[in-house]
Amino acid sequence: MKKIETIKKGENYVAVSVGKVNEIIEHELPMGPDFTLKGKVFVGQAVGATGSELSFQTLVPGQDSGFLHTHKTHEELYIILRGEGEYQVDGDIFPVAEGTVIRVAPDGKRALKNTGADNLTMLCIQYKANGFTEADSPMEDGVILKDELKW
Repeated sequence: MKKIETIKKGENYVAVSVGKVNEIIEHELPMGPDFTLKGKVFVGQAVGATGSELSFQTLVPGQDSGFLHTHKTHEELYIILRGEGEYQVDGDIFPVAEGTVIRVAPDGKRALKNTGADNLTMLCIQYKANGFTEADSPMEDGVILKDELKW
């Protein structure tokens, strides 16, 4: 079983590695006493994220996520990194492939299936719905510093 590796920690950051994209399948997520989900890893706690959770998941050809699910308060962004498949939300089914980004509101009934010949790997970012305002836009929140880069 693959583990998250801490690369470096500092006062204002934590850097970790989950491995190469093709190694995500080696992670295992215990889901209960009798069930382990292979190919899934949550990363938010490992990096100390305070405003979101994120996970990577790999589905082998023909595999689906196993169940529809919703959330109580979390919106999700699904980013397809490799492979191709179908995404289902509220009964609508549509094709997805590398580069596809899907946003799903908390109430959306969602699932993902690998319909391709190769592994499908995705990144999922979840965060509290309606948590951002116009003042939170990257252009409003970001501060460009005059400090010199030290490469």
